[in-house]
Amino acid sequence: MKILVTGCAGFIGFHLVKALIERGDTVIGVDSINEYYDVTLKKNRLKQLQYDKNCNLFTFCKNDLSEKIDVEKIFSENDFKRVIHLAATPGVRYSLENPLSYVQNNIVAFTNILEACRYGNQEHLTYASTSSVYGANTKLPYQSEKSADHPLQFYAASKRSNELMAHTYSHLFKLPTTGLRFFTVYGPWTRPDMALFIFTKNILEGKPIRIFNHGKQTRDFTYVNDIVDAVIKANDKIASPDLSWNSNNPNSDSSNAPYKLYNIGNNESVSLMKYIELIEKYTNTNAIKEFVDPQPGDVIDTLSDNSKFNRDIGEINKTNISIGIKNFVDWYMNYFKYK
Repeated sequence: MKILVTGCAGFIGFHLVKALIERGDTVIGVDSINEYYDVTLKKNRLKQLQYDKNCNLFTFCKNDLSEKIDVEKIFSENDFKRVIHLAATPGVRYSLENPLSYVQNNIVAFTNILEACRYGNQEHLTYASTSSVYGANTKLPYQSEKSADHPLQFYAASKRSNELMAHTYSHLFKLPTTGLRFFTVYGPWTRPDMALFIFTKNILEGKPIRIFNHGKQTRDFTYVNDIVDAVIKANDKIASPDLSWNSNNPNSDSSNAPYKLYNIGNNESVSLMKYIELIEKYTNTNAIKEFVDPQPGDVIDTLSDNSKFNRDIGEINKTNISIGIKNFVDWYMNYFKYK
C-alpha cells in the first residue's frame, strides 16, 4: 500500500511511519518542521527513519499544509490512495497564547487536505482528533457516540471542527473518513512540552515539577505503539455508511455517509501522582514537587470507552503504564546520554 502520512517528523507520525515501512508499505511523509518545539528532535526522528533498514520505502517532503499550492503539489506528484493526517499544532496550553496558529495549521490545513482528497478520489482519509473534544463532559468513560460539543480550549475546538468538516465531505462527496480521538499519548520520542518529558527532565536535573490541581486528576495514558497499531488498523478498514444510523436520534460518531469516529485509549484511569511515582522509580530520583492550582482549560479526569473500535475494527492493544514509563525513561536517558 502507498500512503501519505502528514506530520511524519512528529511524535506519533515518526512511530507510525516506522511501523508502516516495517510492514512493507510505501510512505510519502510530509512535515513543515516548524518551530513549535525544538526542531533538533524532529530532525533526529527523520534521521532514524532515513537510516531504517526499510528506508527505501520512505520519501520525505518538506511542505506547509496550510498552503494550498503545497498540498496540490504533493497530491499531483505522488500516487497514493490512502491519507493519514496527523499534522497539526498540538497542545492545550499553547492554544491559550496563540490561537491563530491552530486556525492556520489545524483548520486551514485540514481544509486543504479534504479538498485534495476530494479531487484526488482518495480511498480513505484517516485523521487524528483528540479526547480533549469531550471538554466539559464529566460522565466517564467517554463514549464516542455521545455529544462532544463543549470543548474547553481552542485546540479542542479546532479538532472538533475537523470532525465536523470531515462529515460534510463524507456526506457531499462520499469521501470515506475516519477520525481517531487519541487519549494522552506518551512514550519514547515524545514532545518536549508534554508532562512526561518535562517531569523526567526536571527530576533528573534536580528542578521542581509543577503539579496542577494539586495532583487531583487522572488520565487515560495511552502508549504510542498502541496508538500506532490502532491507526494502522483504522486506515486498513475503509469507513462505510452506518446502515442503522437514525436521523431522528443520531449518534455523533457515525452517519449514513462513510464517516466514523473512534476513541483510542488504554481504557484505564491513572492518577497523576501514580504517573510521577513511576518516573521517580525508573529515574531512581525523588521529585521536588510544587502543587499548584489548575490552569484554564484543564480537564480533571479522562477515560476512554474503546468498545466501538474493538467491535468494528479490532482490539486495541493496552500497554501497562509501568512498562510504558520505563521505556520512555530508558530512551530519555540514552538520548540525552545520562549514565
